[in-house]
Amino acid sequence: MKHEQEQFLDNIPLSQKIRAMVRSLPRTGITLSELIQLVGKDGLLILAGLLTLVFLIPVSIPGVSTVFGAAILLIGLSRLFGRELWVPERLEHRVIGTRKLRPLLRKALPWMVKIEKVSRPNRIQWLVAKGPIQYLNDAALVLGAVLLMMPFGLIPFSNTFPAVALLFLAIGLLQRDGVCVLLGHIGNLFTILYFSLLIGGGGLAAREVFQRMNG
Repeated sequence: MKHEQEQFLDNIPLSQKIRAMVRSLPRTGITLSELIQLVGKDGLLILAGLLTLVFLIPVSIPGVSTVFGAAILLIGLSRLFGRELWVPERLEHRVIGTRKLRPLLRKALPWMVKIEKVSRPNRIQWLVAKGPIQYLNDAALVLGAVLLMMPFGLIPFSNTFPAVALLFLAIGLLQRDGVCVLLGHIGNLFTILYFSLLIGGGGLAAREVFQRMNG
């Protein structure tokens, strides 16, 4: 019975899950701990995906990537170690005004509908199976969050690339879509390559400036 219920919930589109979550929110406010209990384990992945949407532009707002990246990092670590999501005490009981939260979630629904059209459940099933590959996928969430937090926010696409990788990983794990998960891993590798080029190029530029100043 429990297995059949889980299969039924897995077949519900992401947009419907978010709509149900929005309808469940209290009218006035909700604490962060209450919100975590409300959304559940899969809901945390939905939240991780939603937090990446703000970065799907070439240049993001400075500082936001650190805060949102930290939240996704905590979600990834909780999955990786199979523990309840740990949140700093000073944030755990902070009340979130649902009058502002509810419209933001509703605005994100069209994005999720578009993603649903791309994702297909049960593709490359071994990539979303339980066991060692599951740890690899959860570690990829942690890696993507760390990359999102890197201090390159003012450089074009420095937040976009890791955000896209995280979004594919979150959607792939939710939909059990190995193709999306694979795209997430590729996105992380591409981000590392991009950052390596940025660091290498910055080092060469600094070396050139230093040589000219002493030339």
